[in-house]
Amino acid sequence: MAFAPSPIPSRTQYVLEAIKHAILTGGLGPGQALVETELAAQFGVSKTPVREALKTLAGTGLVVMSQYKGATVRMVDADMAREVYDVRLLLEPEALRRSVEGSADLEAAEDALLKADDAADRAERSLANREFHRALYLPCGNPLLARMLDEVRDQAALVSTVAWAAEPSWEREALEHREILRLALAGDAEGAARALREHIAGFVQRAFPQGAEA
Repeated sequence: MAFAPSPIPSRTQYVLEAIKHAILTGGLGPGQALVETELAAQFGVSKTPVREALKTLAGTGLVVMSQYKGATVRMVDADMAREVYDVRLLLEPEALRRSVEGSADLEAAEDALLKADDAADRAERSLANREFHRALYLPCGNPLLARMLDEVRDQAALVSTVAWAAEPSWEREALEHREILRLALAGDAEGAARALREHIAGFVQRAFPQGAEA
């Protein structure tokens, strides 16, 4: 029996993922212009998939579209960081508590920590940390809750990228990740949720002290 080949990702999806990766790993910095013609030439595509990719990224909060300036990478300031992390503080600890109470398999979180430890650079470490947090909330048992956290995931990663560029703090955060996972694996749902809340709040307070008051 012949099997159909896997579908090739669309050009728009390819461009979208490439631009997103560059933004979330610091290759494209906040405020940087995203010129359609330049990006089209870089990726070997027409302007149409680039335009569609930028519209999608604007919808996720990574790109800002302006009638006069065109598309730019979103700027990160204390107010933006506070908004994003406030959502995480409201939702993510509760999602983790439910994951632990439901005896969720957290092997993916363990794998992500190993990836972060073995990361060759800041970009790899950032991506691994995103995987870690998602692996904690994804099995919470409420798909809508998980999707809501997914919606702010990219913006949170942008905040951490900017913060790390100013003051690398991943060693401290790696220790906090291990403690969160230890509590979760031990079945301590409340303890894990509390540690995660302190982890999220502590990061934004250190990185953006003027905009992170409780």
